[in-house]
Amino acid sequence: MKYFFLTAGWTYNRIWERSGLWNEMVWRRQPYIKSLPIGIIENDQTLWLYEVEDTIIMVEVSPLSDNVKFDKNIGQVVLKRLIDSDQVLDTLIKAQKVVKPF
Repeated sequence: MKYFFLTAGWTYNRIWERSGLWNEMVWRRQPYIKSLPIGIIENDQTLWLYEVEDTIIMVEVSPLSDNVKFDKNIGQVVLKRLIDSDQVLDTLIKAQKVVKPF
């Protein structure tokens, strides 16, 4: 498995695997992406942990709200470096605060 942290108020969009953009017709399923019940607080932002299958190499993320897009001048971001479980543990240990949803 691979992982990434995603800021609260953002979501994932397009997903890439080795041969290109994820194609549900070819794979006959959606990619495995799961929000895990743990997050961290960094610089007054909550970042939630997501788990993805090893086949995924990149994830495009964007804000849920148009207001965030205009306020931050960021329409979308592509995460090219997904992390492994050891990196997740290091991040959790070094985080300002670890949180769980209610």
